[in-house]
Amino acid sequence: MTSLDGLPPRQLHDEEGELVLSNVRLGPGGPIGSVRIAGGEVAAVTEDAVTGGRVLDLDGRTLLPGLWDAHVHAAQWASVRHRLDLSGADSARAAADAVRGHAAGLPEGEVLIGYGFRDGLWPDAPHRSLLDAVCPDRPVALVSADLHAAWLNSAGLALVGGAGHPSGLLREGECFRAVSALPEVPDEVLDGWIAEALRAAAARGVTGVVDFHFADNLTDWSRRAASGPLPVRVDAAVYPDRLEAAIARGLRTGDVLPGTGGLVRVGPLKLFADGSLNTRTALCADPYPGLEGTAEAYGLQETPYEELLRLMRRAWAHGVEPAVHAIGDRANSLALDAFAAVGCRGRIEHAQLLAPGDVPRFAALGVTAGVQPAHAVDDRDVADRHWAGRTGRAFAYGDLLAAGAWLEFGSDAPVAPLDPWLTVAAAVGRTGDDRPAWHPEQRIPVRAALAASTRGRLVVEAGGPADLVVLDADPLGADGRALREMPVHATLLAGRFTFGP
Repeated sequence: MTSLDGLPPRQLHDEEGELVLSNVRLGPGGPIGSVRIAGGEVAAVTEDAVTGGRVLDLDGRTLLPGLWDAHVHAAQWASVRHRLDLSGADSARAAADAVRGHAAGLPEGEVLIGYGFRDGLWPDAPHRSLLDAVCPDRPVALVSADLHAAWLNSAGLALVGGAGHPSGLLREGECFRAVSALPEVPDEVLDGWIAEALRAAAARGVTGVVDFHFADNLTDWSRRAASGPLPVRVDAAVYPDRLEAAIARGLRTGDVLPGTGGLVRVGPLKLFADGSLNTRTALCADPYPGLEGTAEAYGLQETPYEELLRLMRRAWAHGVEPAVHAIGDRANSLALDAFAAVGCRGRIEHAQLLAPGDVPRFAALGVTAGVQPAHAVDDRDVADRHWAGRTGRAFAYGDLLAAGAWLEFGSDAPVAPLDPWLTVAAAVGRTGDDRPAWHPEQRIPVRAALAASTRGRLVVEAGGPADLVVLDADPLGADGRALREMPVHATLLAGRFTFGP
């Protein structure tokens, strides 16, 4: 994983007048040409040399439309960069030992918050007694890598109103409520962390994100944009508890929020059909090994189907598009059924395990598959264990693409790093290490992976915003490692440099 911490804010500055990007490759494998930028937009694209005005010679580097991360949790991604990292823990005992070491350096009374554990393959089970033994007095709250589980000690449980919980391992709704009850950092601190994280994203070519953080996103992003130009565009998701307020304001998906410099728009309504793979709460048609005969053998249905329909109809009637979290094959079938019943556009987020008959339904219904290819390489081992015999239809990007589905790539940061090149490399290579590709039949071409990261645009065209990324290498000729480490020379947002050159 490439560290992007510590990037200075100096790259953010305004440009005045016209700018010509000269001697640049126009798209992957494209011809050499020039691009004129004026008023924050692409004024002209030509294969001819251009002189006059402010000219930046890019020496044959490759120019692409700016990259989007279509699924992030911005506040959580920014926060975990300042928390105890548990991603390397291979057991509950190892995680508890890490807590012991980290607690020694914290001020007295501060809550210890950790992030990133994956217990799906652990040989031992998380339990509050393990944390009590290493940290009996200080509240401890550890959040799983997939954000769907939290592991707390007794002091932490008492802090969030969960005293007496039998194990201290909270999943799904219990987890979300507990995490929401933890002490929050002041807005100005969190906003500073987010600005830092988004500058790091801009350094990887990102010009836009869809933020699914569980909060009042419209208010929070309006505040952040009011304090100064943002380094990326933001589509801010709405949750059901704030849907009526958005409707009352007449807000529709795609509307620009006033006072944000045109950079923040209303995003989709986020709904949940099920849980996640690592917590064994993704709703599946087959039981999880070892859970047969239990109430949760097939995972959890987070939102009853009739309530899902009600919320989708209410939102769509007022111009708000639904985005339904669905990971298991049964959850995806139910979500697609709901889209068919409502007759609306929208998205399914994750779409990790699909029944064969559901693959063509994405294109037939016009439902976008918002997927995170890094999960395919991060979760291959846990999928092999808990979805044994079915992984040929897990993270099935090749099948979806062949069926005509519209793919949009995201990271789900902090579940995976907010770096679109890790995403592209995972989709193209189906591996993130030295192991052979996992289900290589589901690999997709570089061009398709780039299109899924740029909202379908592979070349820069006149007339649109000058949201651009300049690369030191042409991604068409890059292998997996070169894609993961793709060097970004510069990033522009509406003609303003947010990184480099």
